[in-house]
Amino acid sequence: MVVSAVAAVMAANFVWTGTPYPSADPDAVARRLKGQSDRVYDDFALPGKYGTSPGRVDTGACHHRGLRGIAHIDEARSDVHSFDLDWSVPDVPEATARDAQQRVRRRLLRQGWKLTHEGDRAGATFRELGFRFENAEGDQVDVRWNDSTVTLFIGVYAPCALVPDGFAVYDWAEADWHPQD
Repeated sequence: MVVSAVAAVMAANFVWTGTPYPSADPDAVARRLKGQSDRVYDDFALPGKYGTSPGRVDTGACHHRGLRGIAHIDEARSDVHSFDLDWSVPDVPEATARDAQQRVRRRLLRQGWKLTHEGDRAGATFRELGFRFENAEGDQVDVRWNDSTVTLFIGVYAPCALVPDGFAVYDWAEADWHPQD
C-alpha cells in the first residue's frame, strides 16, 4: 500500500513538473557553439575580402514543463536557459553564398546532423535561401542568405538546459566571439 502511494506521488509529480532539463555548464556550451560556428566559417571558405560581423553567445528564455508549464505559461525559469550565437557576412553574391552553403550542408550531413528545415522561400520583394540542421544533442545550425541584403546569416543554437546557481547572463566572459579570432 505504501509503495503504491509513493508511486502515485512520484507519477503526479512527474505529470506536474514534466521531464527535467539536463544540466549544462554555460562556458562549455559557449565553447561548443563557438566550435560549431568556427567550423561553419571554415566550411564557407570565403575569400579574405569578406569580413564578418562579431557574434555574441546569448541566452534565451525557457519555460516550465508538464502541467506546471500551463499554470505558469508566461513565466520563464531563471535557472534554465537556451544558448545561441549569431553572426553574418555582408555583401556576398548569390553564387558565392550557394557554394558556401553547400560546403556546410555536406559537412553536416557527413557528421550525422539531420536536416530539420529547408528554408528557401520568396516573396514579392525578397528571396531567401537557407536551411537548418540538428544533431543528436539538439544543437542546431541555421544558415540563410537573402537577396535584399546579400548577407549570409549564421546561427548556432543549444537547447534549454539547467544552469548552475549564480549564473550571470549579462556578465559572462565566454560570450564575446568573432569568427576570425
